[in-house]
Amino acid sequence: MNLIEQYGWNDKWEEKKQGSGIVGRVLLEHKHLYRVITNEGEWLCSLSGKFKFDHGREAFPAVGDWVELEQMPGEEKGIIHEVLPRSSQFSRKVAGSTIEIQLVAVNVDYVFLVMSLNNDFNVRRLERYLLAAWDSGATPVVVLTKKDACEDLAYYISEVESIAFGVDIFAVSSVTGEGIDSLANLLSAGKTGALLGSSGVGKSSLINALSGEEVMAVNGIREDDSKGRHTTTHRELTLLPGGGLLIDTPGMREFQLWETSEGVSASFKDIEELAEGCRFRDCKHEKEPGCAIQEAIYTGTLKEERYKSYVKLMRELAHIERKNDVAARKVERDKWKQITKTQRSNYKKKK
Repeated sequence: MNLIEQYGWNDKWEEKKQGSGIVGRVLLEHKHLYRVITNEGEWLCSLSGKFKFDHGREAFPAVGDWVELEQMPGEEKGIIHEVLPRSSQFSRKVAGSTIEIQLVAVNVDYVFLVMSLNNDFNVRRLERYLLAAWDSGATPVVVLTKKDACEDLAYYISEVESIAFGVDIFAVSSVTGEGIDSLANLLSAGKTGALLGSSGVGKSSLINALSGEEVMAVNGIREDDSKGRHTTTHRELTLLPGGGLLIDTPGMREFQLWETSEGVSASFKDIEELAEGCRFRDCKHEKEPGCAIQEAIYTGTLKEERYKSYVKLMRELAHIERKNDVAARKVERDKWKQITKTQRSNYKKKK
């Protein structure tokens, strides 16, 4: 097995290769410089000028991406010319009012949604993660950490099961090692997972437990509110002893959705199925007679908090869709302005 095969290269990726350049996988990104693993070893790489001109920020390499590059003469450095089409992409909107996408994890087989079994547990936040995870193309898995300190595991499991339909749930302890082997079995040779969750949920401790050694620094949590301090400040791809790969990500206090389609049906299929039973097809699920959703809330079949969360997320997604349309039109206008400007400049030079 050559070096890049240890990092997940296979025949499917070979089919996606577009040129004859050297292939590598991005292990680390820092200020538009990339640490890339190739068959010749790890190289520090930058983007070609043509790539930066031809592509928007979303298309720039991210940790987990496969890229085609050329070696800089006489150096262990490279220039990236292409990013291979991604098999999965987990993204969110950057914080604030700017309409801009942030890539969280790409080319992963599993998205591990990590929550701790303490006061930081938040089922509404998990709904957001699940919505984006289903849309990413990867398989979502819920990981509940700090099992050794939990006195009522059944409660937390039931809360997760009420919203994570068909999703595997693992309760683990990085202290005692309980549940770690079962989780590690998912990451067989060449499979890639990404850890996503808030600061202090135990992502770094989980990587150390899966690795069998101290590969990530670990910080504690504040006793008063169970909130964590940021340990990981960047994304990094780690090769595990069993042959699997894991991407750790910085803790996310805020998770703003970017876009979704299939994710809604997967995450809220209970509500969508109930809506099909309403008497009127255009039911707004408020005070209409024969509303199946309001009936379910009244009888306790559907929690009102979950329905309110669904409505809030749908409004947020509709708002994002409207702003994305405006932003897309602006990008297209700016693109043609730049092309026109370049053509005029070239014409003047020829004269």
